[in-house]
Amino acid sequence: MAQIAKMEALTELKCSGEKFYEIFRSKVHLMPKICPDMVKDIQVLEGDWESTDSIKQWTYVAGNSEGVKTVESIDEENKSITYKVIDGEIAKNYKVFKSTAQVTPKGNGCLVKWTIEYEKAYEDVPTPNKYNDFTANISKAVEAYLLNA
Repeated sequence: MAQIAKMEALTELKCSGEKFYEIFRSKVHLMPKICPDMVKDIQVLEGDWESTDSIKQWTYVAGNSEGVKTVESIDEENKSITYKVIDGEIAKNYKVFKSTAQVTPKGNGCLVKWTIEYEKAYEDVPTPNKYNDFTANISKAVEAYLLNA
């Protein structure tokens, strides 16, 4: 029986943690503009851009073009957002897949810790390293966007 595994990546950014968090909290619709080579489209299927029970469909490139439907939970106090995959390419290979970004202010910048929790659907499914790389690359793209805004 497979177990839930966890991967973490910590990225130090020069942009405001508050502004970085705000992009993922309520302005995620900007992602195709911020990093068009990585995020092709985001649509709200149910709810709106800010509610935690909203369902959003992401079309993105993480090695190859993929799409997923996500629902999120938000912890305002800890500046943390969790995206839970409920459908799409990832759901075909992983029974559980959650990606959490936690933002911690550090001087004039911030630290972003991405945690991916997953359970493989099949034994031969690869470890989701490409998604860890994807979150780091998106973080850097958001940083560049905020520093040039």
